Amino acid sequence: MRFRILGATLALALVCAVASSCSSPESLGAGLEPPLGFVSADASTDGDATDTNEAGRTLTSYCPSNQCPKGRTNCPTSRFPCDVDLLTDTNNCGACGVVCPSNGNGATYDCVNGKCALTCQTSSYVGDCDGIVDNGCETSLLTNDNCVTCGRKCDPAKPCVDRAFNDVDCGCHDDQTYCPDAPYLKCIDTRADDTNCGACGNVCDPTAGGAPSYPNAYYGCEKSACGALKCVPYTGDCDNAVTNGCETSLLTKTNCGGCGLACPSGQECRLNEFQQPTCMCPEGETFCGTCITPELCIGRCYDLTSEKSACGACGNPCTFDGNHGAGACVYGVCKLRCYQGWADCNGNSGDNCEVNIDADPENCGGCGIVCDAVAGQACVGGRCVVEPCDEVDAGGGPR
Repeated sequence: MRFRILGATLALALVCAVASSCSSPESLGAGLEPPLGFVSADASTDGDATDTNEAGRTLTSYCPSNQCPKGRTNCPTSRFPCDVDLLTDTNNCGACGVVCPSNGNGATYDCVNGKCALTCQTSSYVGDCDGIVDNGCETSLLTNDNCVTCGRKCDPAKPCVDRAFNDVDCGCHDDQTYCPDAPYLKCIDTRADDTNCGACGNVCDPTAGGAPSYPNAYYGCEKSACGALKCVPYTGDCDNAVTNGCETSLLTKTNCGGCGLACPSGQECRLNEFQQPTCMCPEGETFCGTCITPELCIGRCYDLTSEKSACGACGNPCTFDGNHGAGACVYGVCKLRCYQGWADCNGNSGDNCEVNIDADPENCGGCGIVCDAVAGQACVGGRCVVEPCDEVDAGGGPR
């Protein structure tokens, strides 16, 4: 019984050069389904495909092939027949041995339709402003001549600046002042900044020149002027009595980050990754972190049933990461998950996903799926390659 396709042949299929290179048309590779467009053997009671609407159409029979489909080839580094895709392989881009430049400094290279293509990562603020692929993303996009994009110029009075955590633009926000000598962020709210109070570089004296001192309090900047009594971090003046200073901890369940801000039942007040007091954790999640004191804890909330960095317990990361697969947390247990085109056929997570099921003719599309070794049948994209053998009419006889 033969598998047949109606009308046009598959894009991968090639005409047999020598009749002897084709074995029986039934042999498409052990365990494989017929390629898309083929009519399976149980499509009709006699095993032959027919088209009642177009009785004159012919069928094409397919055989195992050792020929490489278009775009595929064998290179000196090949492990399997036809395992190099000249259209997408960055080590053989367009031809064997043509290597695209290495990634780095915000540049990522891909092989697209047989040509090296450059992508500049937005978060790195670099650009390919000269249009030359080989020198990568050569231009900083944090300058007055190239701010965020190539050629976008800033007025020197409003320089290109990171206003707050990757918020880059020409000049600061209206309520900020540009302070070029500030150690970190350059756009400062001088109305309340203790080291740039009212103007850049104006540092307030925390003692206000010997003014009365109060517990957990100091003198700082408020309304662009020094001398305002302020609380040290994580404390508050919740009773509005100056004499006892900032008497209340803002790291408690009843005052979490502010006076009177209570946490819901079952949650505790903790510092998040930004060191901000936050009620943690929602139902179904567990707090994982470090406690400096019983009250001062820094960390995050995790779902221990699915969190890769805390799988089943805090501090238990899934460590199966490799070139062809990565660890995943499944119901609190670390599992190896293979990337597309790869498989863990030996069951040993120590060597990651060791089999290329896109190209290995002994594991084509899955572990143990074998292509026709006698015919030298190649595996491409997880399918055993076939090509037309003979044209047959709808009744199965040769023409």
